Amino acid sequence: MRKFGGDRLLVATHNKGKLEEIAALLAPCGITCVSAGDLGLAEPEETESTFVGNARIKAHAAVKATGLPALADDSGIEVDGLGGAPGVYTADWAMTPTGRDFVKAMERTWRELEAVNAPYPRRARFRATMVLAWPDGHDEVFEGKVDGQVVWPMRGRQGHGYDPMFQPDGYDLTFAEMDADEKNRISHRADAFAKLARCFEGD
Repeated sequence: MRKFGGDRLLVATHNKGKLEEIAALLAPCGITCVSAGDLGLAEPEETESTFVGNARIKAHAAVKATGLPALADDSGIEVDGLGGAPGVYTADWAMTPTGRDFVKAMERTWRELEAVNAPYPRRARFRATMVLAWPDGHDEVFEGKVDGQVVWPMRGRQGHGYDPMFQPDGYDLTFAEMDADEKNRISHRADAFAKLARCFEGD
């Protein structure tokens, strides 16, 4: 596995919540994060049907635009009662003419579960795939997940995305009811990051 040698990393995202979560995970390594949004980079079209495919698109596009090593993550929620949907299309379910609306996406998710009379508990998992890419074209891939269930009504005001309806196994709280430190300790990104962290550790 290739080691990361710098102290500044481009995070290929325009999602402020995702940037804050990744920056918090990397802070103990002495890494300062800057986002693609901060640099005014365009968002590349995500045309792959897998998390790793889309993460690679985002990471390599950011590297090409800046010449900096870049970290990208593609993540989403898979709901068993919907055959794994929305999955790689999680963000697409939130798209509206005026931007992303995850409340609308969560309402759709629950409505579709009700329509098929999905059994309880309504099992789901968050998946995250991180790709760390270098200017020479090399990349490393790290995958993580957290299992749980989707609940209704939505609960909590922390976090972002589908956090208000996802309750991880072993907890009575949704991600959106947890403080950021607790969520970051058990999240799908934390799982992927624990593997990614080896790139930032000294020999």
